[in-house]
Amino acid sequence: MESQVGDGGCVDLDAARLQTMTLEPLLTRDYETRPALVYERLRRRHGPVAPVDLLGVPAWLVLGYREALDVLQDDAGWPKGLENWRARTDGEVPADWPLGPSLEVNHVLIQGGPGYRPLRQAWDAALKPFQDPRHAQAKRLKSAVTAYADELIGLVGQAGTTGLADLSAQFSRPLPLMVASRLLGFPGSHGDDALMDMWRVLDAGPDAEPALERLLAALAELAAVKLDRPGDDFPSYLLAARPELSLDELARELFMLLGMTSDHVGILISNTVVDVLSGEGGVRASLSAGMVRESMNRVVMRKPPLVNFVPRFAAEDTRLGRYTIRAGDPVWVSSAAAHADPLFADNVCPSTTVSTRAHLSWGAGPRQCPARELASTVAAVGVTRLFERFSHLELALPADQLPWRSSPFMRGLRSLPVRYELAAPPARPSPHDPAAEPAGTAAPDPALRQRSSLWRYLTGLIGVGR
Repeated sequence: MESQVGDGGCVDLDAARLQTMTLEPLLTRDYETRPALVYERLRRRHGPVAPVDLLGVPAWLVLGYREALDVLQDDAGWPKGLENWRARTDGEVPADWPLGPSLEVNHVLIQGGPGYRPLRQAWDAALKPFQDPRHAQAKRLKSAVTAYADELIGLVGQAGTTGLADLSAQFSRPLPLMVASRLLGFPGSHGDDALMDMWRVLDAGPDAEPALERLLAALAELAAVKLDRPGDDFPSYLLAARPELSLDELARELFMLLGMTSDHVGILISNTVVDVLSGEGGVRASLSAGMVRESMNRVVMRKPPLVNFVPRFAAEDTRLGRYTIRAGDPVWVSSAAAHADPLFADNVCPSTTVSTRAHLSWGAGPRQCPARELASTVAAVGVTRLFERFSHLELALPADQLPWRSSPFMRGLRSLPVRYELAAPPARPSPHDPAAEPAGTAAPDPALRQRSSLWRYLTGLIGVGR
């Protein structure tokens, strides 16, 4: 039998059982402030796969890039689906586990088994009008993202043409919220409260469970509206592609889209802005050359928004790294740790003007994120508009002093303070713009927007910190 001598003594790797091992808590203060050090410590002690404690639940964390690809690309050997989790089936996962609310919603990101493939095909069909740049819906969406960005920048400018702003609170987070509300076809400003509840669920705090209940209720109500009165939006297209979806099932899928097009996109925008303003890794040069997508690809190599994927489970006893993973054990792939794996990172040249696309930010293999092109487009338009509308932007804090927030899944900035100088306001779009709204499309009621929780929050931030 193979054994390893590490910080914890001699470990019989073939005989080790996850539940009986000495586990290092992952979600600690160290992890929140400097996760790279935590990954490196785990890598030194355990190699590319480490046993960790996730808020009281044992799990395997995949740190190695090669091992991450092995798991992500082998859907049969490492299936999704909570029904494959042995400890959960045996009643060993606490009912009040903080991550439970996020994982119990059985949408396309979580689901395993034979139901996944037809559901994924419906997703691809429903997203195509928004992701295919040749489609009228994609053109209208891109135009809308620009208009939303200008609206938010205009709010910042109400404090003056120069000043101090928090681009996370005032731009990066609300922009994808507005886009998500449009994609889902929320009436009025109802999507604002739903998105705020989505943030609470993703942050896995003490109010995650009641937030999830409110969110699913709002999405079920929206699903009922779309079933009765379909429109030119994602839920209507998804129902057209898979009409047998129940209201509850449709609400779960809307939950997934809401999450993917909100926090993930907001973090990607903020992280890209920070790298541009701090001039790290040649990002500023790429942006000035109009290569925003290249800049974003480099950014997600170092600071991926989605740091840990939802779990997969060993279909049978399988060797991975230095350990044998037992059938039914949960395996969490860490894209952030995999990108920092010296076997991978040392082969990526940081000075090249063309980024690598070998990153795992959107996953890999057959379960790669279906909304990746949509999310990338929203982020790219947002970043581009920022640097077009502001003639000057600089960080108000050194980059290494910016405050970060970490959840089990995401990692992003708590705030992004900048000093800014606005350029001239943009010209109004031409009424003959082919990307403009079709005739008969009603504009949002300004009174409804101003009464929304989001707009009250944003207007309350005008001029703060001047």
